[in-house]
Amino acid sequence: MLMKKIHSIEFGVLSPEQVRKMSSIEIKSPETYDKDGYPMEGGLMDPHLGVINPSLRCKTCGQKMKQCPGHFGSLELIRPIVHPKFSPKLEELMHATCKECGKIPLKDEQWAEFKEASAKVGKEEAVKLLVKKTKTKRKCPHCGAVRLEVLLDKPTNFYLDKDRIYPSQIREWVEKVSEEDLKFFGYDLQRLRPEWFIATVLQIPPITIRPSITLESGIKSEDDLTHKLVDVIRINLRLKDNIDAGAPQLIIEDLWDLLQYHITTYFDNDTAGVPPAKHRSGRSLRTLVQRLKGKKGRFRYNLTGKRVNYAARSTIIPDPYLSINQVGVPEIIAKNLTIPEIATEWNLEEMKKLIKKGDSVVYVTKPNGLRKKVGELNKKEVTDELEVGSKVERTLQDGDIVLFNRQPSLHRLSMLAHEVKVVPNKAIRMNPMVCKPYNADFDGDEMNLHVPQTQEGMSEARELMYVENQVVSPRNGNPVIVGQEDDLTGLFVLTMDQTQFTKEEAMNYLYQMGITDLPEPDLGKKYSGKFIFSMALPTDLNVQYFNNVSRILKNNKIPFEGNELLYKDSEVIIENGRLTKGTIDSQSKFVESIVRNYPPHDLEQFYAKTSRIAHDLLTVKGLTVGISEFEGGIDIEHVRNDAIAEEMKEGGELAQKLFDKTLESIPGRTVDESFEIMMVRLGAKTKAKVQSRLASQKIKELLANPRPTLNSMAIILAGAKGSMLNISNLSGVYGQVFVRSGRPKKGFTNRLIALHEKGDNGPLAGGYISSNFIHGMNPKEYFMHSMGGRQGEVDTGVATKVSGYLYRRLANSLKDLHVANDETVRTASKDVVQFRYGEDGVFPARTSGGNFADMDEIIRESKKKEKKK
Repeated sequence: MLMKKIHSIEFGVLSPEQVRKMSSIEIKSPETYDKDGYPMEGGLMDPHLGVINPSLRCKTCGQKMKQCPGHFGSLELIRPIVHPKFSPKLEELMHATCKECGKIPLKDEQWAEFKEASAKVGKEEAVKLLVKKTKTKRKCPHCGAVRLEVLLDKPTNFYLDKDRIYPSQIREWVEKVSEEDLKFFGYDLQRLRPEWFIATVLQIPPITIRPSITLESGIKSEDDLTHKLVDVIRINLRLKDNIDAGAPQLIIEDLWDLLQYHITTYFDNDTAGVPPAKHRSGRSLRTLVQRLKGKKGRFRYNLTGKRVNYAARSTIIPDPYLSINQVGVPEIIAKNLTIPEIATEWNLEEMKKLIKKGDSVVYVTKPNGLRKKVGELNKKEVTDELEVGSKVERTLQDGDIVLFNRQPSLHRLSMLAHEVKVVPNKAIRMNPMVCKPYNADFDGDEMNLHVPQTQEGMSEARELMYVENQVVSPRNGNPVIVGQEDDLTGLFVLTMDQTQFTKEEAMNYLYQMGITDLPEPDLGKKYSGKFIFSMALPTDLNVQYFNNVSRILKNNKIPFEGNELLYKDSEVIIENGRLTKGTIDSQSKFVESIVRNYPPHDLEQFYAKTSRIAHDLLTVKGLTVGISEFEGGIDIEHVRNDAIAEEMKEGGELAQKLFDKTLESIPGRTVDESFEIMMVRLGAKTKAKVQSRLASQKIKELLANPRPTLNSMAIILAGAKGSMLNISNLSGVYGQVFVRSGRPKKGFTNRLIALHEKGDNGPLAGGYISSNFIHGMNPKEYFMHSMGGRQGEVDTGVATKVSGYLYRRLANSLKDLHVANDETVRTASKDVVQFRYGEDGVFPARTSGGNFADMDEIIRESKKKEKKK
């Protein structure tokens, strides 16, 4: 086969001569098929345009349906028509030239000066300036003709003052413009002339892009383009008949306008100012532009994204007993999707057994291309005929590799490779740990499965896309596949000091982890939760970090002195694979250590072991949330009342200072801005006091109690869900309402709502809520609270849509960027964007949370080595 390299693609406008040369036949009749169902000669389905019937041959190339690519025809228009997409270009020319002589209505010296000045700006800008300069000139300096104002009634009707100017006159006008002037307007006269914007001949597309379909009743249904072309040809013939018959000018002009309308809607049936052409059913016709543009157009629907074979889609449900590498494929899907296996001399007998024993083999294709469907009746025959080189298409089975994808696919990790685990029922199952990279949840999300059909595809999927190889995010180097929600809470409860197991309980959990040799207990006759957890870790793992409990204690300003018991487990220390101190919550730090220092499979095994225990433990011990736990108690009520009193007092003083104009402004801010910032800070300070006391009380109830009640605090401390802010809103004080970045301001004149005094700037008038959710809010507080809630609701609807479209624009503009062999980042046209990737040549996934290395860990390791010496 002769291979040629495409140098470039050029878009342009065809001249009438090119249209006629490309045409295999001139269409003269609107008829499609005769009464016998045979294509009419000279009609829109003429066999010269190609064939869609297997029994016919094309009269142009002589080929049958599958070989004939289709051929263009042409229709001679009785009167010229303005091409609806080029009318702005014609308007531009008509504004800038004289109708009588075709010259630009500027004196020679003015025109020379203008050309010299416009050389400094771009071509488009120069043309705009010329149109602006010439459209008001009422007399041509070259021929002395009076110039009338040009008006375009979009899309295609032109007027000179109030008189209509028809396409034939416009064509004569633009033909007069000199070649030199046209070059100024940017026309390359070898490829394009403006008179081609006035169509005198219309291209008729091949039948292959507008095929008929035969309905069950035997009636042929035509494509929308054919429908539209029938209208065009009919009106064209009526116009010819009326001109030949000497009909009044008014009738001819009406038919001319009708022909213009049909051609306009043939190109674009969504043209502004033109009623769309419709079927009898009321559905708008999909004509040329509608076929190409938008989400359902040819490019986005059929080219950049398509329906494919060997794919399945279903609702997802969680299954923590699956490995992160597995996906639970329903039997009904597994029996429908096939995977090809080539019979070789090594697996020939195995393939024969596979065909014999069940219904897992669907097709067998011989080396000569002959394909047979395997059924009960021909199993023996197919088995006997099986030879080396045959392709055996079998259904999915455990261990096959498939691609799993959730849309919208916004980054690389939206499509990963999993191993098949065939499961009952109809929902696809996945380990909840893998939700984060997909941004999936289980509220009805659907996901797609794709089965690679070649050995290369399977190998690439396993090596490049396998879940255990994608634990670290390519965005910042942090682990992205980590325990979430129930996993975190379960491990937190497991590693609390109060969690202990009897020998029987320990044996049960160790057996679930795959450990059959019972180790010696670490607490006399009992096993600690920390010890059980340690059995899942690599034996020589060393990690040290401050956990989520530490962050919550510090954020809520709970001092170390007097609270040593709370801080006891805030630092996690793992030495030689043993958890000696701390509770496990947000896992990213030690997960990162496992990823960096051990093979990917070790982390997958760790997840598989701990996931089973965490979920079982929560079920056995019980984790519950009840209203009673949010009753703050008398101590909290005193702190709350003091904080509210402080807010009212200090807020009132600030408001008085603002009124008296004695308030000092913050540097760089106006007095009003400074006041708002001070009020927000005051609200945050008073709320923090209540929150700190609440946090201290709640954390003590959980961590310092020998038999703690596992409630919402276990979830918050584990970093699984929620925060101390939620507890504060429920049991303490709601505090200041925020709309965007500050206190709500939009409302009545000089006040937020009608219940406030005019000019009042105090805390309550600015949206401070002294109630909490348990006690309930009064109507005024509830109304102001809803102002803050509305922001979230609006953002959910608006921001998703806007950011989704902006992302699409950005991704499309960047998708040709690649790292070339010389390590530069280049575009598809080889332009250099960066001389080194990221300017430093560092791939973020190889970093430690965005840093080149974890220096704390390196220092600790070096100190250990020095001690050993």
